[in-house]
Amino acid sequence: MQRGRRPSRRQRGEKQQSDVKNAIEVDGVIKEALSNGFYNVEIANGHVVLARLAGKMTQGHIRVQPMDKVRVQLSVYDLTRGRIVWRFRD
Repeated sequence: MQRGRRPSRRQRGEKQQSDVKNAIEVDGVIKEALSNGFYNVEIANGHVVLARLAGKMTQGHIRVQPMDKVRVQLSVYDLTRGRIVWRFRD
């Protein structure tokens, strides 16, 4: 019995590294902590983005609170959602 080739990442529907590299990074301030680990973040141009903590920050037990300055990676596909990737020290 001969095995077939494994389908490519694109065929499996996995994200490619280019999606992460193309992410838009902006700085903002956490305005409100919502349920399930979501936060409202106000970015520099005044827009409010719904953001979630990145996995590495969750694993590192990094806490964020309202009025913390953070860096957010915005999704290329939806500019109203993002991922908090860095918390600046005050």
